[in-house]
Amino acid sequence: MSDERLSRARRVLDVETRALSALRDRLDGRFSAALELLLACRGKVIVTGVGKSGIVCRKIAATLSSTGTPAVFLHAGEGSHGDLGTVARGDVMIAVSNSGEVGEVLRLLPVAKRLAIPLVAITGKPDSSLGRAADVTLDVSVPEEACPLGLAPTASTTAQMALGDALAVALLEERGFSADDFALLHPGGALGRRLLRVEDLMHRDAALPVVRPEASLQDTLLEITSKRLGVTGVVDEAGMLVGIVTDGDLRRGLERAADIRTLTARDLMTRNPKTIGATALAAQAVALMERHSITSLFVLVDGTRRPAGVLHLHDLLRASVV
Repeated sequence: MSDERLSRARRVLDVETRALSALRDRLDGRFSAALELLLACRGKVIVTGVGKSGIVCRKIAATLSSTGTPAVFLHAGEGSHGDLGTVARGDVMIAVSNSGEVGEVLRLLPVAKRLAIPLVAITGKPDSSLGRAADVTLDVSVPEEACPLGLAPTASTTAQMALGDALAVALLEERGFSADDFALLHPGGALGRRLLRVEDLMHRDAALPVVRPEASLQDTLLEITSKRLGVTGVVDEAGMLVGIVTDGDLRRGLERAADIRTLTARDLMTRNPKTIGATALAAQAVALMERHSITSLFVLVDGTRRPAGVLHLHDLLRASVV
């Protein structure tokens, strides 16, 4: 029985894989034409549909919005009962319908035409009423549905959603949408934490532990203890980082010293420590710490050896980056 269930599941995935492969091979200049309409949009993108296609529309609108293209979902059924107030000149409409003959969607088209709103149709029937009315029609027809009855939208909705993703990502790349832009739109949750910058978490200014190379053991220990980070940077006369002293460096230095009274920061420090830039992602700092089994990183001013701050593993834990 277990093998039979796995076979059914694999058949579904095979059907949907073939649908996506067919969609990929069918992409042509119409995709570029749709992209041009969306790039030229001075308002927002209205994504409309009903039923399972409507659910796909919600996802397409959400993906567009989160990647720099303002978009809203308009339930086609509600559109005829007042929600068309969402639509305005300067918008672009994406209408999604596998059959292309859904009455609720078709009733919105005269309003779109009256407001001179460009229409992109995503449909499995390019010759349908919706396909013929659109400025650009994208064909998402599939060889078959994964449903053995051929009734439940399965492969067809997968193709719709994948094409929506392709549009959103293509727009993102055309606009040069960056990780900084993405972080601005995702301040909360796991995505926001992953996109935190080192400079958002580091200790700086008076909280930055530093000593000169000639600092005594007592002064070095005092700096480490008072700043409570288990480390201090060692900087030269020009303020450039030449090394760091950690709790571990102190212990090792004391073990090998003939006379601890003569020890200086220069004697104790680790030269050429691992460092990171202020604008690096906090997730990159985690990876660097894990790779080298260290718990702190000095943060350097871009292009120099001048320390701008220090980042400790505890800061990353508190921010839930790890």
